[in-house]
Amino acid sequence: MTLSQLQARLTRGDIVLLDGAMGTELERLGVSTALPLWSAQALIDAPDRVRQVHEEYVEAGADILTAATFRTTPRSIQKAQPGSDPEKEAEALTRKAVSLAHEARARAASGRDVWIAGALAPLEDCYRTDLVPDDAALEREHHAQAARLARAGADLVLIETMGMIREAVAAVRGALATGLPVLVSFLCRTPSEIGGGERLEDAVRAVDVLEPDAILVNCTPAAIATGCLEVMARVTRTPIGCYANAGSPDLGRGTWCFDPEMTPERFAGHAADWVRLGAQVVGGCCGTGPAHIQALRAALPPVLVE
Repeated sequence: MTLSQLQARLTRGDIVLLDGAMGTELERLGVSTALPLWSAQALIDAPDRVRQVHEEYVEAGADILTAATFRTTPRSIQKAQPGSDPEKEAEALTRKAVSLAHEARARAASGRDVWIAGALAPLEDCYRTDLVPDDAALEREHHAQAARLARAGADLVLIETMGMIREAVAAVRGALATGLPVLVSFLCRTPSEIGGGERLEDAVRAVDVLEPDAILVNCTPAAIATGCLEVMARVTRTPIGCYANAGSPDLGRGTWCFDPEMTPERFAGHAADWVRLGAQVVGGCCGTGPAHIQALRAALPPVLVE
């Protein structure tokens, strides 16, 4: 199993299956995902549950596990643990998150190639693009966190839930500096607009010139995501993909509203549309679980099984 094999799969047009959500799956299991650390809180309180979720995704058929590093940055830790050494804690939590994913991959013993992605998230709130820091902070902090992910043993960097072009560009630059494969994903509020209101096609073009390995859309309702892929397919020849939500956030309470109507089978039906539009990387975001990933694997056997 090598990183060049992953890049080769994308280059030749194969489908790569991402895992599903970590934060909302932990919430569903009754594990605290309190802000500001969110899923990273479980690295402290319930690491065995984090490993368990990863194992279930391998067993469901995922090709990529996403480590619970969405909020293991010094910025988030400083908010959660005032007076701590945020740089030291960020290094330790990032290593722990990636280690748990590696352990799960080994324990699952699937016999398939499974890669570990380090999640590189917005520095502030995914839904509050007005809080995005200045360009100097973006460059400095994303470079530093990408380097932590590489030191921790991530196989690739998954930049996700980006709502502003300038933050996505800074994150891609930081991730590429590690020498690892890089996937970058945008949160979209409409089929043509990313979270901060900028045009999706402009966002795709802005990161495309940096040559990431794939450009995706995530944390977006499945129906909207389908329209996003139509736009993306017109704009870039870089591999594209999607991992959509099942449900919606309750921003007031900081919890997730699960959608019982978005069954694994219905979700897989949406994913089939994504693949028809050219998506090569598919998976699930908030509200999805191992059953959704298992349904994706079962629904797309000709392309998801080598």
